Amino acid sequence: MQTRIECFPCFLKQVIIAVKQISFNEALFKKVLHSVLPLINNADLSKPPAYTTTFIHRAIRHALGTDPFRKVKYEYNNIAMGLYPKFREMLISTKDPLWTAARLAIAGNVIDFGIFTSIDIESSVNRALEKNIAVDDYPAFKQSIQEAGSILYLLDNAGEIVFDRLLIEELVSSGKQVTAVVKGAPVLNDVTYEDALQTGLTGVCQVIDNGSDAVGTILEWTSSEFQKTFGICDLIISKGQGNFETIPDTGKRAYFLFQSKCDVVSKELNLSPCSMLLKKS
Repeated sequence: MQTRIECFPCFLKQVIIAVKQISFNEALFKKVLHSVLPLINNADLSKPPAYTTTFIHRAIRHALGTDPFRKVKYEYNNIAMGLYPKFREMLISTKDPLWTAARLAIAGNVIDFGIFTSIDIESSVNRALEKNIAVDDYPAFKQSIQEAGSILYLLDNAGEIVFDRLLIEELVSSGKQVTAVVKGAPVLNDVTYEDALQTGLTGVCQVIDNGSDAVGTILEWTSSEFQKTFGICDLIISKGQGNFETIPDTGKRAYFLFQSKCDVVSKELNLSPCSMLLKKS
């Protein structure tokens, strides 16, 4: 993907969302905006939007002197964990638990504070479960999982991680070796090791960080250890728009599970906004 003109209003919107997590006032907003505008002005349109977004959020954290999303991440992890028993029961009572778990993981991708300012998790997930999946490569997904020994699961957002846990538990119960990947440092409401601990994922599978604070997975910015793991895994399950934007076609088997929450991504896919995808690479 490349950055489009339509991305620029979103860059500014993300500044507003981030500052509001702390305490929105004009002086604070001007301070952050002053540090961010040169980055937006110099955005490399040949790169995916995630590149510029990464630089923007580094500047926001530096200007604020803190991670503005830490509190809301903790809150949404707790909300999602409160819903976990209900959705776990739903999953185990279905004819195809893997299919239900995959749908729940995609539905949970609505929890995105790079785009939305607040989310009613339960209502949003329930609505998503009622929708058709616009791109549905589930038969191939199921076959690839059966054939894979090691699976690398690229996580996305806090709160959403609980729905990823449901899918990962299903994979582990079928005998798969799953390694879940978090960010090496805070960015937006993306998950770090702290979130994996809070939501109990560290008790389900191996959790590693990618050594990066980039939006998505920009391989050249990740650690050599992560790049090695990425290279030797049998299968990649990738969550979220950011990963879809940034992961190159390496020839590896990969599946992208996400919702196309912005117009740019939707147009790239020739789909309507908020479409749900289980898309083979």
